[in-house]
Amino acid sequence: MRTVQELEERLASPSAALIEELSQLDGDIMLLGVGGKMGPSLARLAVNAIRQAGLNKKVIGVSRFSNKELRRELEEAGVEIISADLSDNKALQALPETQNILYMAGNKFGTTGNEHFTWMMNAYLPGRVAERFRNSRMVVFSTGNVYPFTPVSQGGATERTSPNANGEYGQSCLGRERIFEHFSHKNGTPMFIYRLNYAIDLRYGVLLELARSVREGLPIDITMGHANVIWQGDANEIALRALLRCSSPPNVMNITGPETLSLRWAANEFGRKLGIEPIFTGAEAPTALLSNAAKAAATFGYPRVSLAEMIDWIGDWIGQGGETWNKPTHFQEREGKY
Repeated sequence: MRTVQELEERLASPSAALIEELSQLDGDIMLLGVGGKMGPSLARLAVNAIRQAGLNKKVIGVSRFSNKELRRELEEAGVEIISADLSDNKALQALPETQNILYMAGNKFGTTGNEHFTWMMNAYLPGRVAERFRNSRMVVFSTGNVYPFTPVSQGGATERTSPNANGEYGQSCLGRERIFEHFSHKNGTPMFIYRLNYAIDLRYGVLLELARSVREGLPIDITMGHANVIWQGDANEIALRALLRCSSPPNVMNITGPETLSLRWAANEFGRKLGIEPIFTGAEAPTALLSNAAKAAATFGYPRVSLAEMIDWIGDWIGQGGETWNKPTHFQEREGKY
């Protein structure tokens, strides 16, 4: 991949499994919060899968759309656009009845000093959305930040691990889950709680941040020495296929790659590709924010894109000066302050 167009095409290329499963899904698909990092490629993937399956379904993208160029691009890709602020109750109630909802709205960065807004977005708004779409099935985006740190040797938190979020962002995300869970019980709404960490694109993500630090000769703090990653195209596929696996009470699943990734090892791999010796500071802590994705692998199969491929692609992308986004993950954060 040498251009953004090639990257977008790969992210929006559906698998045979996705095409087959969307053929079994009744109703249109609405993405609430489509304007974030994952939303645009997820919407394009849904449109392409529907077209290749020969289905008569709409993909509806809802966002405030402060970025007018993104709105135009999505419309050209075949996404039906609704410009709306979900926190405006009148706008929320005016959204069309849609059988399949992907809830992607939320707030993370800028939480510190603005905690009230994060709690409104992550824990209050979900209740209103859950009531509004009580008759739909819903895939609810969440995060591995609801879990406590676990020993690296244990392979990550499983869905049976008791949540114990570190910091107000993670706590508010657990609040989001609990609110949706409540309304799933109350109204019988089938839901899927999608605990993601960390999605990887060539323009942002944990691996890109490591590669850029290596290339620029910046010291890499490896106190948070390990992480999980998954190619964004695979994460998008799973989000759509999850619509067929919603239940009441909600089906909860960790969505990430199978490896416990050593950040020191990954940085050294980028150093080898770029011909630069990485600079490290700190030492690996015995615990990290890790998720065990065995349940997802058993349900959806292993990701189509391997860790080795991600590292190769990002190394090449950085080496050729490919476009990047200034959207850091703050994967090094151990105090839960975002």
